[in-house]
Order: sequence, then C-alpha cells, then structure tokens
Amino acid sequence: MSIRARYEKELQSVFDTLVLMCRHIEIAIEKCVKAMIDRDFELAGEVSEDHKLIDQMEREIEQSCLRILLMEHPVASDFHEVSAALKMITDLERIGDQAWDIAEIVTQFGDEDYIKKLEHIPQMAIIVIQMVKDGVHAYINRDLTLARSLDKTDDKVDDLFNTVMADLTALIRKNPDNAEQAIMLMMITKYLERIGDHAVNIGEWVEYAITGIRPEGNEVPARFSRRINES
Repeated sequence: MSIRARYEKELQSVFDTLVLMCRHIEIAIEKCVKAMIDRDFELAGEVSEDHKLIDQMEREIEQSCLRILLMEHPVASDFHEVSAALKMITDLERIGDQAWDIAEIVTQFGDEDYIKKLEHIPQMAIIVIQMVKDGVHAYINRDLTLARSLDKTDDKVDDLFNTVMADLTALIRKNPDNAEQAIMLMMITKYLERIGDHAVNIGEWVEYAITGIRPEGNEVPARFSRRINES
C-alpha cells in the first residue's frame, strides 16, 4: 500500500471516529436535558460513561492524526486538514465536559417544582446538538457554507440564553427563595451557551481545513509539531 493510500485510510478512520464521537456527545446532551425534565437522576448518572467514551475517542483521533503526520512530510492541505481535526476534538471534548457538568447539576435538584417552565432550555439543547453535528459533517464533506452558517445559528442560542437569564433574574427579584434553583438553571443555560460557542469554533476550524486561513485568535496545534520533532 502506498504512503498516500495509507494516509487516506488513516484519515477515513479519523472521520469515522469523529462521527462516533459526535454521536456520543449528542446522546450525552440529550440525556442530561431529559434527566432534568424528568428528574431522572439515574439517567443523569449515565452521562459519566458517555463522558469516558468521548475522552477515549479524543485520544484515538489524536493518535491517528499523529500517525498521519509521521507518514510523510504533509503538503499544506494535509497539514490544514489534520490540524483542524486536532483542534476540533479539543472543542468536542470540552462539549463532553459541559454535558457532564450539566448532568452533575441535575442530580442536585430536589423534589420541588421548577420555578420556571422548562421550554427554552430544551430548545437550546436541540439547537446546539444540531450545531455540533453540522460542524462535524461540514468537516467531513468540506462544506464551507455549512461551516460558516454556525455563527448565525449561534445567535439563536444567544437569544434563548438571554431570555432564560432575564426570566430567572426576575424570579429571584420577585422571591429570593427562588435563588438557589435559579442559579442552577442559570449554570445549565450557560453550559449550553458555551456548547454553542464551541460548535462555532469547530466551524472556524473547518474553514481553516478548507481555505488554509487560520481563525482569528486561534493557533494551530503546536504541541504536535513538537512531538514530531521529538520522534
């Protein structure tokens, strides 16, 4: 098998694992939000196992990317593609962390009724899940239009975030006894908003993979260049 054929095979492995990683992230977010709605603490606890799988897949993709870079001196387009994958999995892993954080908060709710109808938070979850999926699919399909659309979609997440925060702040002012639960709901909302931000980052790295133009304020993964030099 030629070096180029091995490169293509290894890159396909990266694609396959990215899709699987994305699926587990989707499941983790769905579980923690459903656990919040249903007060299902056992379901929230399952997110810990999803988190472990996400971390494992991050390591597998890192190793595959390193093998690719060690096969031959990559041309610029190869380096852009592999570097983008390395940056994307960092964002994906952090999204997994945030889903786990939400699940941890869910287990702290008591039996009292929610102070606010849970409508906007599940809406946020649906949007950010789709954003993560779109980011991964844009990378695999080299879809620049889809990658660039994530920033605009994130505006919807921000609008929902602002709505929830305003509602909860008003509820605290109306009755200070609402503060403890309101703060937990605010934290969940903030984590979902951050997931949207990470999805936007993924879109920016997809653009880098396609165009070679690095997103402003971001750096390519220099730690892998160091590893190659040390090998």
